[in-house]
Amino acid sequence: MSRMLALLKLKRKIIKDYCTIIIGTFIMAVGIVVFITPLKLAPGGVYGVAIIFHYLFGTPIGLVGICLDIPLLLLGVWVLGAKFGAKTIVGILSLASFISLIEFLYGYAPLISLPENPTIADPAANFIISLFGGVIVGVGLGLVFRTRATSGGTDIIAMIAGKFLKHIPLGTILMFVDSIIVLLALVVFEDWTIPLYSWFVIYVTGFTIDKMISGFDRRKALFIISDYHEQIKNVIINEMERGGTFFKGKGMYQELDKKIIFTTITKKELPGLLYRIHEIDADAFISILDATDVLGEGFNSLREKALH
Repeated sequence: MSRMLALLKLKRKIIKDYCTIIIGTFIMAVGIVVFITPLKLAPGGVYGVAIIFHYLFGTPIGLVGICLDIPLLLLGVWVLGAKFGAKTIVGILSLASFISLIEFLYGYAPLISLPENPTIADPAANFIISLFGGVIVGVGLGLVFRTRATSGGTDIIAMIAGKFLKHIPLGTILMFVDSIIVLLALVVFEDWTIPLYSWFVIYVTGFTIDKMISGFDRRKALFIISDYHEQIKNVIINEMERGGTFFKGKGMYQELDKKIIFTTITKKELPGLLYRIHEIDADAFISILDATDVLGEGFNSLREKALH
């Protein structure tokens, strides 16, 4: 019976993951075709190259994207092994399909009426459009990443390069590869504003992906040093219904033994805790750190995060 339940949960998770990939690639396709392409931006990746090809030769973006993605996928399997899995294949195929569908139904019309050279026509409008484009692509790509899939493209190039350049972080390699594509757009279109907007889109996309993965609700990790550690402990446990840990420490100046409280709370709970600590010990020493994600009782589920 337990085996059947486990298989049922696994089946539901697989279905959920593939639905998430499809939703994520559809959102990405909207951002690429509706927001980014009309501005002639090439914010890295395979579809940055596809956008350049579209304006040079009139080729469909989705078709060029899949034609570039398939060889990269095969090269990645050959060099790195079959580590991409069916999820990445579905991500690559669904993204290209959605882009082609939106191209057919919507075309490449800008959201607002722009003159012939859109990148210098209306800086305010283009800033807003590129901002929304970066956010939309970031949301879609974040959903794909949360299933442990990728959208292919330059991610694969970076992973291949990373195998031989192990001393360079993967993110640095990816940024370098995407920057080459951005500069290629500068050469092709001869408009210096294009790389500026493209790098802005890359930054916004990356920021949005981070938020999609780590969450928008930042937690705060606190190290508290006070002679009144027991009273502060009671506030944390009884009033705030949070937990914590005692560390043994020694002061560097007088070399006195100290008890250090480590606890994690939400950003909204921080002002109340600081006020109560000040009431108990105005001379307490507190170090406050940002915690991008907190897993465990009272916060996000470790199981869901590990198996997501």
